[in-house]
Amino acid sequence: MTDPETTHGPAAHSKIDTSVPHSARIWNYWLGGKDNYPVDEEAGDAYTAVFPGIVTIARSSRAFLRRNITYLINEAGIRQFLDIGTGLPTANNTHEVAQRLAPEARIVYVDNDPMVLSHARALLYSSREGATAYVDADVTDPDRILAAAAETLDFSRPTALILSNILGHVGDYKDARSIVTRLMDALPSGSYLSINDGSRGIDPVFEQAQDAYNESGAVPYNLRTVDEITAYFDGLELVEPGVVSVPLWRPEADNPAPEVIGEHGGLARKP
Repeated sequence: MTDPETTHGPAAHSKIDTSVPHSARIWNYWLGGKDNYPVDEEAGDAYTAVFPGIVTIARSSRAFLRRNITYLINEAGIRQFLDIGTGLPTANNTHEVAQRLAPEARIVYVDNDPMVLSHARALLYSSREGATAYVDADVTDPDRILAAAAETLDFSRPTALILSNILGHVGDYKDARSIVTRLMDALPSGSYLSINDGSRGIDPVFEQAQDAYNESGAVPYNLRTVDEITAYFDGLELVEPGVVSVPLWRPEADNPAPEVIGEHGGLARKP
């Protein structure tokens, strides 16, 4: 197995603040991970007390990502992945799914959480044939992300850009759209965009819980309407069935009948 490459940035030396709940650690807690602190468990439990369905959303989001990557490897022939907003390692991380199907796949993870950085070596454990790297950067700095990722990825070749539950952390929707556009402009024809985010207008209880969380002092996460999530894919060719509640995106035949939840996403090809 190859050693990972870690690209350090200004945030690499930030201290982990264990007094304030952090969304990546809470998400890890909901997914059954151990990389969290009591403050994160308390915030996670407070959230689930109002909306227990958040655990289903977290796990459905991860399953959606796995199905996206499987499609990208097996049907689209993609071998390069830029995963922004990586979060803490749990099961079926992008490189694990991709390199299990195509050992030569190359993956760059991007996050700016110091706890994620501290786990980077475990997160980046790569196949011998492929490569992984970690970029310490914020989603709001796409130029830095692209420059650092280009050390591992060849942007003359089709690449899959993954933005899983990260654009909700960009407060202004126009800024979020601009970030997506800048990143996709740097990728060649035949590249893909995968996005999934919490959606507004589906489940009022979910919205109530999220609004309360955002007012708690934790890092806020903004739910977006289905139309807003769909607009991220403007100018691209959506893969069927388009932008849908994530359990409905190409569900596996042996799974129970999927149901609509407040998490929408899609996958699209750059013409």
